[in-house]
Amino acid sequence: MNPKYKRVLLKLSGEALAGASKYGINFDTVLSICKPIKRCVDMGVQIGIVVGGGNFWRGRSSGKMDRTRADHMGMLATVINALGVADALEQMEIDVRVQTAISMQEVAEPYIRNRAVRHLEKGRVVVFGCGTGNPFFSTDTAASLRAAEIDADVILKATMVDGIYDCDPKINKNAHKYDTLNYLDVLNKGLGVMDSTAASLCKDTNIPLLVFSISEPNNIFDAIMGKPIGTLVK
Repeated sequence: MNPKYKRVLLKLSGEALAGASKYGINFDTVLSICKPIKRCVDMGVQIGIVVGGGNFWRGRSSGKMDRTRADHMGMLATVINALGVADALEQMEIDVRVQTAISMQEVAEPYIRNRAVRHLEKGRVVVFGCGTGNPFFSTDTAASLRAAEIDADVILKATMVDGIYDCDPKINKNAHKYDTLNYLDVLNKGLGVMDSTAASLCKDTNIPLLVFSISEPNNIFDAIMGKPIGTLVK
C-alpha cells in the first residue's frame, strides 16, 4: 500500500503535546505522536511540522498585556515545542531540522524556504517554529503559509476532536460531523476549525486540509495513507 500524499504539512497543537497533564510537554505523549511519523518517513513521505504553543502560553488570553509582546512570547513557546518534537524524532533515528521564523541560530536554523525544501528532499523532517514570525497571525496561518511555500500536497491538522462539527460536540451531543467541506463553507459558517486568514490562504492556494483527532496518534499514518478519517476540506 502506497501513501496517498508525498509531501505533507502536519500541524500539531501545543495541547496535543501536553497530553493528560494539559500543560507543558509530556514527552511520552510526544514519543507516541512521533512513532507514526517515523513509519511515514520510512515509506518516503516528506513531512514538515508546524507546532503551536498553547501548552505554555496563549497571547490572545493575556488580558491587558500588549498584543505584539504577548504574541512574541507565544512564538518563543512554539520553539520549546519544536525542540521537544525534534528530540523525540532524533531518538527514533530520524534526521530532523528545526527552523524558526525569528533568528536564534544557537538553537535552530533560520527559516529559508529553499533550504527547507532541500531538507525534505533529503528525507529530513523539518519542524517550523515561531509561527510566521509576525504578531497577530496564528500558527494555523503559519501552517497554511509553510504548506504553500513547500508545495505540500495536504495540510494535516491534528486536533483534540475527530473532525469538523456544526457546533461544539463537547457541549451538544447532537452535533453533526462533516465528512467533507469546502473552504467557503468554513468561512461562511464560521466553523472555527481555523481562523479566517488561514482558511482564506488555503482556499487561495488550493491546498486541501484534513482535520482529525490526535487522541489516537496512528491517525497520522492513516491520514497519510488516505484512509477515510476526520473531515476533508478542499
